[in-house]
Amino acid sequence: MNRPDEAGLIARYFRPLAAAPGAALLTDDAATIPTGEGPDLVVTTDALVAGVHFFPDDPADAVARKALRVNLSDLAAKGARPAGYLVTLALPDDWEADWLEGFADGLAADQEEFGVSLLGGDTVKTPGPLIISITAFGHAQEGRVPRRGGGAPGQRLYVTGTIGDAALGLRLRRDESLAVKWDLRRDDREWLLDRYLIPEPRLALAGVVAAYACASMDISDGLVGDLEKLAAASGVGAILEADRTPLSRAAARAIRSDPTSLADALTGGDDYELLLAIDPNDVDAFEEEARSAGVAVVDVGALVEGAGVEVESNGRPLELERAAFSHF
Repeated sequence: MNRPDEAGLIARYFRPLAAAPGAALLTDDAATIPTGEGPDLVVTTDALVAGVHFFPDDPADAVARKALRVNLSDLAAKGARPAGYLVTLALPDDWEADWLEGFADGLAADQEEFGVSLLGGDTVKTPGPLIISITAFGHAQEGRVPRRGGGAPGQRLYVTGTIGDAALGLRLRRDESLAVKWDLRRDDREWLLDRYLIPEPRLALAGVVAAYACASMDISDGLVGDLEKLAAASGVGAILEADRTPLSRAAARAIRSDPTSLADALTGGDDYELLLAIDPNDVDAFEEEARSAGVAVVDVGALVEGAGVEVESNGRPLELERAAFSHF
């Protein structure tokens, strides 16, 4: 029997176990748990593996911050306010106290920045690579949690921040000669590398997401692939206007010098920005409140009748070899 991809794996083996309504049939990045009093509790978890999600020689504090922030990004996508987190560490045989101290320092720095606290966890030893798993908890706001499946034809698609920096930063990390090929200045190079290593969870927008998003998710596996997930969960199609996709100065320089890099920016993953479907009647209010929250948002397309995602550039379909990063 052929082994399924990640979505097929979840559907075949784990979806039958997810009977609680808050699990959303495992079609979302987070679950909800009724508290009986007040808003639901939002729960999400992510694992990071050395050599897969970060380089083994990355600074310990930066690894810790990435591990926590990718979970906080999921909470932001559900419009939730962080409440606390658990951390599990599978430490390899050669772990060192200095590394663990740096890791704890990184968590402490982000705890202060985002107003969250460690609640517990577990530590084990492994002969394999370092593995970090964090489970984060948040309180739903506005009495609602926008799911991937709330989209409908006619809704506008928005993204926060800039897209593609992390994917290009990863390429640059693997091949430093690209800095010359892409005509990058030193600050451009540092921007791309930092965006790969330390994402920026859009928690400042959480209340706005809760109030206005019909469907929402964070972008972890690439804009195109994650838009496919949102559209499929909503039972609709989507049009993505690649020319409207917001790019940082560094990413724009890279793509001007090497147009093939646009595909990496759209599909490479690790953005940890938000992808939101907004009712057309709400776009003005949404944009105004996003500005007030200090988070840039850009309209990049729309949900439409049908299925699948069409990516357009200069009014014509843009062919891509892949839609997203995949573990399987």
